[in-house]
Amino acid sequence: MPDNKYMKTIGENLNVINKQIGQAFKDKDPGPIREMAEKLTAVEVDYIDINLGPARKGGEELMTWVVQTVQEVTDTPLCLDTSNIDAMAAGLKVCKSKAIMNSIMCRPERYEKMLPICAEHGANMIALMWGPTGMARDANERAEWSTELLMAAQALGIPTADMWVDPIVTPVNIQQDQLMESLAFFEMLPDIVAAMDPEGGPIKSTNGLSNVSNGNPDPLRPILNQTYMCMLARRGMYSSIVDGFDPVIMDICRGKRQDIVDLVYGVMDGKEYDYSTMDKEAVDYVKTAKVLLGHSLFSESWLDI
Repeated sequence: MPDNKYMKTIGENLNVINKQIGQAFKDKDPGPIREMAEKLTAVEVDYIDINLGPARKGGEELMTWVVQTVQEVTDTPLCLDTSNIDAMAAGLKVCKSKAIMNSIMCRPERYEKMLPICAEHGANMIALMWGPTGMARDANERAEWSTELLMAAQALGIPTADMWVDPIVTPVNIQQDQLMESLAFFEMLPDIVAAMDPEGGPIKSTNGLSNVSNGNPDPLRPILNQTYMCMLARRGMYSSIVDGFDPVIMDICRGKRQDIVDLVYGVMDGKEYDYSTMDKEAVDYVKTAKVLLGHSLFSESWLDI
């Protein structure tokens, strides 16, 4: 894989909410699963996310089978995601390479079971900023919960380098202010890590990027995802869970669309743009960045205003 990546990618497409994949999970039909894994490998995602959802019935057997099915056609490392803790453990047992254990919430009844499994298998872990009261309310609560969860992981001997943090990205059309709270949290994270483990080095991070555009019309979703990913990278985001078949997302992650990155960073720095001198694509990214930053009111017609 190329070494000059702007951000690491976790392909989200092997997901139970995908109708074809969900049916393949249900029927234990390996064809669509292998095909999707091969396609994600071809576009060179860094990890393939296997998301079974709740998987309450037969989850252990299903996760084991899906992991083995995917590994028949690719060596790309895996990210496992399900709310069924036993299914997660079963999947990690058959992973051939170092995997990521996703969605470890800051809830003792969850992480006290999940972290030992992560430590046992030497997996990476994603600390999800979801606590006893639900999603964190602001950057400070994210800081509080990340400290609790990361210190619990440290106590079990999980290396700092294996810890990833997910601040939780929220839809711009519902909780616009939370997007800024996630960005603010990443300015605090290096200090949290330094206090916890002065010699441990930086902690990795990730997010479910498509959440930012959830609920928006399909044609508008890619530019929201692409623009917010640039903002997260500016604040130190290490990776994103992305649509592996969005060519612009993948190009940005490979460092091939510095023009988009520069436009977004310019808005973040307060630069004023003269739309009359710019092409439509550039104007659209500037307008989208202003909406995400709260400089402009959100509406589904923001690109036309």
